[in-house]
Amino acid sequence: MPVCDVCFRHCIIEENSTGFCGARTCRGGKIVAENYGKLTSVALDPIEKKPLKMFHSGSKVLSIGSYGCNLRCPFCQNSSISWSQKAFEYKDKAEYYEPGEIVQSALQLRDRGNIGLAFTYNEPLIGYEFVRDTAKLSKEAGLENVLVTNGTATLNVLGQIAPYIDAMNIDLKAFTGSFYRGFIDGDFQMTKDFIHAAAATCHIELTTLIIPGENDSEAEMRELSAWVAALEKQHNKKIPLHITRFFPAFKLTGKEPTPVSTIMKLVETSKENLEFVFPGNV
Repeated sequence: MPVCDVCFRHCIIEENSTGFCGARTCRGGKIVAENYGKLTSVALDPIEKKPLKMFHSGSKVLSIGSYGCNLRCPFCQNSSISWSQKAFEYKDKAEYYEPGEIVQSALQLRDRGNIGLAFTYNEPLIGYEFVRDTAKLSKEAGLENVLVTNGTATLNVLGQIAPYIDAMNIDLKAFTGSFYRGFIDGDFQMTKDFIHAAAATCHIELTTLIIPGENDSEAEMRELSAWVAALEKQHNKKIPLHITRFFPAFKLTGKEPTPVSTIMKLVETSKENLEFVFPGNV
């Protein structure tokens, strides 16, 4: 039985069924991206919205997304295209675009400040083949490529896309295995390994969404920022950290928004170890 090798789940996928992410399937005994080229979201966004603060600041980027995700974050801001019931309905509604069509659209938007493409909104790496093929054409056309990802993918997947990606924003959703296992059904070690390897390939920035009572302690943020500082030293580059405020969403509508004071306190805590720390959603 074919086994998907994108992430730690290693889904065994039967013919014409889909894996955990809702976007990879089996056809003719081979695992493929069912969501290849199927877009649910397209927008010309400020680069800072990704968020990227230290990569072509002030520019815009054509942002595209599909459907599906390999995590189960109950606070997802894009649940309508990630893993809610509505997201899985997009399989029939998403419009198909060839990689070349998307690159031509990006080129036509240069006069509006567009620098290239951002693969974002849902988790792009569950359809890494589309990212790879489109980013390769984009790079050949002289455009920049940005990836916004949860970093829950194998290093083989990273190797497929790395030659064509210029910048990444990677979610480091917390700094405990218990949060990854119990709260978002993820893999902490895989995410750390991905970030470590990605730092050697392109500009990266990290984002941590602070959820009250879950990952908001100063001790955890001190440990997280120290780990990022060690990465900076090893790779001889600055790695900006975005500490972002939570607002009630999806399955966490009962929680209060993160106090601004908590965000600012954690920013100051992180600055004990890092030079570039940015508050978000405040």
